[in-house]
Amino acid sequence: MKTGLVLSGGGARGIAHIGVIKALLQNGIRPDILSGTSSGAFVGAMLAYGHSPDEILEAVIQTSFYPYLRFGFGAKGLLRMSRMEAILCKYIPENSFESLKIPLIVTATDIVSGEEIHFRKGMLATPVLASCSIPGLFSPVPFQGHSLVDGGVLNNLPVEPVLNEAEFIIGMHCNPFALDKPLKTTSEIVYRSMILAMHSKTKERFKKCNLLIEPPELSRYSIFDFRKARQLFDVGYRYTTELLQERAAEEMRSGGFTK
Repeated sequence: MKTGLVLSGGGARGIAHIGVIKALLQNGIRPDILSGTSSGAFVGAMLAYGHSPDEILEAVIQTSFYPYLRFGFGAKGLLRMSRMEAILCKYIPENSFESLKIPLIVTATDIVSGEEIHFRKGMLATPVLASCSIPGLFSPVPFQGHSLVDGGVLNNLPVEPVLNEAEFIIGMHCNPFALDKPLKTTSEIVYRSMILAMHSKTKERFKKCNLLIEPPELSRYSIFDFRKARQLFDVGYRYTTELLQERAAEEMRSGGFTK
């Protein structure tokens, strides 16, 4: 049975994806195809290339993102993503979808045409970084005739690209709709507004997942809490480990295993 893993956007909260993946792998669940948007696309690319969860976490911890975010006043966003390409190319030097060991589909949004755009071949870094470009905070990324921004604008849990390619779909959503942490910055409010605008469509996509992973504890963290990387990793790891244990116990009681 082919397994698809879908990774949502969520800024720093996307670091929880790494812990989720480690728990899945330890329980013998390995994705055959990946679909991701925003931070989920970044983590998905690293995993698809062959980096282990621990290696991905260390890469995040060792990377100071802010020097790569040069201010772009006078442009269409406060920050530009262009220099962040160096980060991804450091860990995936071939910079191509074809170099990945696991097929990956990256979702971004064409801000001009209003279309959801999927990438799965050719240059890798630009589509991944475009998928991370929160509108209003980052400038749109021009690529292949598109003006691209965060894939979460139209689809923050891109299940559809893998529906016909996987029989068992695991969705990891790192944006709990209830928040325990106050919104302190304009950028957090912008991102939160985008997530709420997508609320009903995202919940519909939950139903398309055979296994949905959404750690409630992530509601305590900001999309900019990169300095809390280990804590975010642990949240994803602990929650998924417990969820899989509960699922296994339920299946034993019912006399079957659905994966």
